[in-house]
Amino acid sequence: MSGPPPSATVYVRNLEERIKVPELKEALTELFSEYGEIIDIVAKTNLKAKGQAFIVFDSVESAQKAIEEVQGFELFDKPMQLAFARTRSDASVKRTGDEDEFESHKRRRLAEKDKKKAAEAAEEQKRLKRAAPGVVPDTNARPAKASRGAGLKSTNAGAAAVIPDEYLPPNKILFVQNLPEEYDIDALTAIFGRYEGFREVRLVPGRRGIAFIEYESEAGAISAKENTAGMALGDGTQIMKVTYQRQ
Repeated sequence: MSGPPPSATVYVRNLEERIKVPELKEALTELFSEYGEIIDIVAKTNLKAKGQAFIVFDSVESAQKAIEEVQGFELFDKPMQLAFARTRSDASVKRTGDEDEFESHKRRRLAEKDKKKAAEAAEEQKRLKRAAPGVVPDTNARPAKASRGAGLKSTNAGAAAVIPDEYLPPNKILFVQNLPEEYDIDALTAIFGRYEGFREVRLVPGRRGIAFIEYESEAGAISAKENTAGMALGDGTQIMKVTYQRQ
């Protein structure tokens, strides 16, 4: 099957769901701004929209180039899957059309959204009836311990907490962000090589401003993180962010 026709909006999926939206948008902006002017980035926190984002460029050519060159690139250890968006974004229509066209676009989009939600609700009712014949589900019932489960995400083995970067459990590898563009392996080795068990600095090909620092043991990584997190680099305006790598 052929995909959606070319447009200025890139649909990105298979993103790491545990990353906070501001941090995700920052990473996407840094990565995709190399391919053209970004008009808008849309990423939401609701369950069905997690792991997805829309990158709105100023031209179809920029979107095409981004899809070709970034397809499969690993961001936060997950390979991104890119395609043209099926519909034009609000930002694109507002930028190229008049007020009437924008309002018409919004009405069509909201109508499609309502239609999709109704179809999903009907399908869910069918599924529940198949799972428990003769039982009418109470759609207003509140799940037990809802307040405890609000921050949990299902996995194959059970439920796993969505842990912010700052509270990830220690391990031997540090993830360093917000580095000045000119910082290379030697510059980072000078900072992190002072701590016990230092092994190597790994830069990410095609990505500036981030790196992985590996130690022989957690103890060395813990010491390095405690002493370098929040360090001012470059001209003193860039604050280095140091967290543990997600496992």
